[in-house]
Amino acid sequence: MSRSRRHVTIVIQSDGELTSRTLRLPRWVARGALAGAGLLVLALALALITYLPVLAAATRVPGLQREVERLERENAKVGDLVAALDSAERRYDRIRELLGADVVPDPVRFASQLLVAPPVRARAPGVMAQYEAGATAPSHWPLEDAGYVTRGQAGTGAGGDTRQESHPGLDIAVPIGSPVRASGGGMVLQAGEDPEYGRFVLVEHPAGYQTLYGHLSRITVAAQQVVPAGEVVGLTGNTGRSSGPHLHFEVRLDGQPIDPRTIIKEPG
Repeated sequence: MSRSRRHVTIVIQSDGELTSRTLRLPRWVARGALAGAGLLVLALALALITYLPVLAAATRVPGLQREVERLERENAKVGDLVAALDSAERRYDRIRELLGADVVPDPVRFASQLLVAPPVRARAPGVMAQYEAGATAPSHWPLEDAGYVTRGQAGTGAGGDTRQESHPGLDIAVPIGSPVRASGGGMVLQAGEDPEYGRFVLVEHPAGYQTLYGHLSRITVAAQQVVPAGEVVGLTGNTGRSSGPHLHFEVRLDGQPIDPRTIIKEPG
């Protein structure tokens, strides 16, 4: 007795039609079709899994290109800044050579809270003292270190023009920490701080003279102290309204500023 083959019957009913169509397939054909459909779905899934990372990487490529271009532009700017800095340093070295003075602040001496002792110079036997004793009118240059006068005395402009800022003394560019010596003997009227002069010392001398030493980093005297000519009253600095390390040296006669170079004949 022969065994009848099993089949799979598929009924197709179209909308609006009264009759239907019947499709009768052997079971092995139906199983093969199902297996093929499963393999096709699996292949599509694998393709999607493989393609999606590639697609995501491809979408990032334009952004990475823009980032690379931005970094290249910034690197070019950095190169320009480095070139400009090198040029500025060369010009500064040239200016410093022309000035003949090292006006670069010493960060160690400037940051230290300890008083820096002024240099002591010994004299050979029989050599007269450089400075006079007692109270004297100002007649000595206040610095021993080589300096450069960067700004002189200036009043208002011609005809009372106030657009030119007045400047009652000399600005002498020197390194921070240079000893400042009293230009003459007298008594310290004031020793403290001022918004304009920074740390300053004001000394009163005979005959109506006064001397002021401004922008100091250290003050080594006190108010009401009697100081002889040549006494160290402080150390140069960059305090107050100052754009660089220097000493503001001012001479007053009867309360009015005069040009220090008219009474001080020593070379600065």
